[in-house]
Amino acid sequence: MATMRHVFARFATKVSEWAGKPVIFVLALVSVIIWAATGPIFDYSETWQLVINTGTTIITFLMVFVLQNAQTRDTRAIQAKLDEIILTSHAENRFIGIENLDEEDLEHLDRLVAKAAKGVRETQRTEASDAPKPKPEAKKRRAPAAAATRKRK
Repeated sequence: MATMRHVFARFATKVSEWAGKPVIFVLALVSVIIWAATGPIFDYSETWQLVINTGTTIITFLMVFVLQNAQTRDTRAIQAKLDEIILTSHAENRFIGIENLDEEDLEHLDRLVAKAAKGVRETQRTEASDAPKPKPEAKKRRAPAAAATRKRK
């Protein structure tokens, strides 16, 4: 069973990479144009319509599962990388695993983080306004030799 999952994962990755290429979009577009152009030949029959409807439905149905598998694995990999960054930095470890929280808990955490960020910005603004302002430099007097050189030119 594990090897079947591995084979499907590799298949899903390859198909999602393949499906995202511009040439595949162009191929699909050309297929639809050819189908539309053959309408008058087939007198726009029900069978003619059924061909495009059945083809697109089958492809869409199968691609949903393939792309979802690839995206789920990508999301898990990104989450693992973010967890590693959190663990090795000064960030709070309580953020590890929050992707498993329900919507209400995530919204609450979102509000807390936004409030904390607002506090940090206000603190930075206060510190910046309290900091001593640099004194403007006094105009430097030119050395007599430099002044004399300028007059000659």
